[in-house]
Amino acid sequence: MTNGYIDFKNTDMMLIMGGNPAENHPCGYKWAIEAKRTRNAKIIVVDPRFTRTAATADLFLQIRAGADIAFLGGVINYALQNNRIAHDYLVNFTNAAFIVKQGFKLPEDGLYSGLIPPRESTTRRHGTMKKAAIKAAL
Repeated sequence: MTNGYIDFKNTDMMLIMGGNPAENHPCGYKWAIEAKRTRNAKIIVVDPRFTRTAATADLFLQIRAGADIAFLGGVINYALQNNRIAHDYLVNFTNAAFIVKQGFKLPEDGLYSGLIPPRESTTRRHGTMKKAAIKAAL
């Protein structure tokens, strides 16, 4: 999950994709249900399967498996076309400034700011680490 449970409890709208928190995180999902009950929060579920989470949704969008990127692209396009974005936040606190910052253009060499140049490979920088962790949302 991306947000903490306190965010669930205080939200007005929740978009759930790529997970089934009602089954996988029932103790935490109770806060989403609590927000729905007490704050009239809306729950939108996007999933190819009708899950227990989908059963609690105000809106269930059943997309085909593998269509999630196209769906999110449509959501982003809608938000940009209808000015439904937090412009100052995107420009100042995310790596999406190139979408909304007037006059932004990529460098002439085509490299973007997050790319590690070939002379400094990831293996050389991180290959000697003894411990590593991968965190994935369930």
